[in-house]
Amino acid sequence: MISSLTGRERQSALLISILVVLVGLAMAAAGQGDLMGAQGWVVIAYGALMLWLIMPSIGGAEPVEDRSATYYDDPTKVGIILALIWAVAAMGMGVWVASLLAWPELRFDAAWSGFGRLRPIHTSGVIFGFGGNALIATSFHVMQRTCRARMPSQLMPWFVLLGYNLFCVVAATGYLMGVTQSKEYAEPEWYADIWLVVVWVAYFVLYLRTLSRRNEPHIYVANWYYMAFILVVAMLHIINNLAVPASFMGAKSYSAFSGVQDAMTQWWYGHNAVAFFLTAGFLGMLYYFLPKRAERPIYSYRLSILSFWGITFFYMWAGSHHLHYTALPQWVQTLGMTFSVMLLVPSWASAGNALMTLNGAWHKVRDDATLRFMMVAAVFYGLSTFEGSFMAIRPVNALSHYTDWTIGHVHAGAMGWVALITFGSIYALTPVLWRRERMYSAKAVEWHFWLALAGTVIYVFAMWNSGIIQGLMWRTYNDTGTLRYSFLDSMIAMHPYYIARAFGGLLFLIGACIALWNVVMTVRHAPRKQPERDYPTSSDAGEPALPAAE
Repeated sequence: MISSLTGRERQSALLISILVVLVGLAMAAAGQGDLMGAQGWVVIAYGALMLWLIMPSIGGAEPVEDRSATYYDDPTKVGIILALIWAVAAMGMGVWVASLLAWPELRFDAAWSGFGRLRPIHTSGVIFGFGGNALIATSFHVMQRTCRARMPSQLMPWFVLLGYNLFCVVAATGYLMGVTQSKEYAEPEWYADIWLVVVWVAYFVLYLRTLSRRNEPHIYVANWYYMAFILVVAMLHIINNLAVPASFMGAKSYSAFSGVQDAMTQWWYGHNAVAFFLTAGFLGMLYYFLPKRAERPIYSYRLSILSFWGITFFYMWAGSHHLHYTALPQWVQTLGMTFSVMLLVPSWASAGNALMTLNGAWHKVRDDATLRFMMVAAVFYGLSTFEGSFMAIRPVNALSHYTDWTIGHVHAGAMGWVALITFGSIYALTPVLWRRERMYSAKAVEWHFWLALAGTVIYVFAMWNSGIIQGLMWRTYNDTGTLRYSFLDSMIAMHPYYIARAFGGLLFLIGACIALWNVVMTVRHAPRKQPERDYPTSSDAGEPALPAAE
């Protein structure tokens, strides 16, 4: 990894690591007796680890290979492994917090073990640790292949990947210590937000530079989705996290918004994080890896572009459907509901496009568990987007909001769509990156598929039942006009469904552990593929990067 960097790149990496250590020392000194000081030591440890990796290579021999002859895949390899490690850790935390709801006595006698601190580690770890690393890693792979151009820098991809993981580590340790902005999504404090902006701008610049030097005149649609993911997430992060630090000597800060404006900003961020982090980025995966695995061109390239612009425009207006029956103006609520229903058109266009791409390849879906991951992910994407549009309608929302139905909907998308397309992409990508003939164990991939599908179905159906029962119990009245059921009655009714949820999550976690084991064993023991030319030379200029599709 380090040996492939030039002397100048190594020196730059050394300088960045030293700066990280110095920032950590400043945080530790400024926050003595404060939680920011404790997080400073986390930053110092991370920077020291980077120094330990870089120092032995300083002054070493310059790399001799011709960079222009190959793609640069080392950051992608590390990103895949980091994504799977985050998946196991964050999903394990999810099983724990689900078990806490079924058996509250599992909590330790310590502040960090409470549901309120563990739950954001699960959600952020899955979304940003697992999902974010997978998006960064696959985007590096996809943009090089579809542009037929190597990334312009070897240092910047490492800065993006490792810098992003520093943010994830700071956020996770902050949740355990109770260092958050106390918003709906329990965002980390201001110093972590600033660091993420720096990393994300570097990611955006790297992507633009690679696209600008492409040898393929056409920009393939997967890059449209990845670019929308990078650009809009940057905008969302900056605006939602506008805050004024109480002091530069402590972690506490105050949001720039308050009241109903703060609620609207949070849900504009929240729903567009679903749109552009958990949808657009993973559609980039879908539009590249599914056709490659099926060996079929996209059913309709024009439809993929129409879907892109529909999703990009409609999603921006949908966040207010989370705030029905609140102080938000009625017209804003109606606007969000209307655009949420309209979203069904571009969403189903992408889901249908993916499934129609498999025409003529359904025998491969039957025999190839990796392709089956992607197919089922497309099905769940269509189902969860229909459910989301349905739940945004005000009378339906009156029943579903604040109930476990919403939890079921979220996990139908997170487990059935996001996780399955990610696992499918990882299984498709791993043999390619490490030049192996196949995954180490095809049976393990099969086991993972059925465990993931069973876990998702059990989880989602448990939460659907739980949520609808909750909503009905909360709105059932006696003849005297008083509530028929107490809140405790509804909690007792939920208990068997909470047990089912924990069991479904456990099955999904076992599948993630199998995936991590299978990838590691593939890297170490799977048969090596015969070497072949990986990077198109100038003689290939007339060849399209992907087959044309209409």
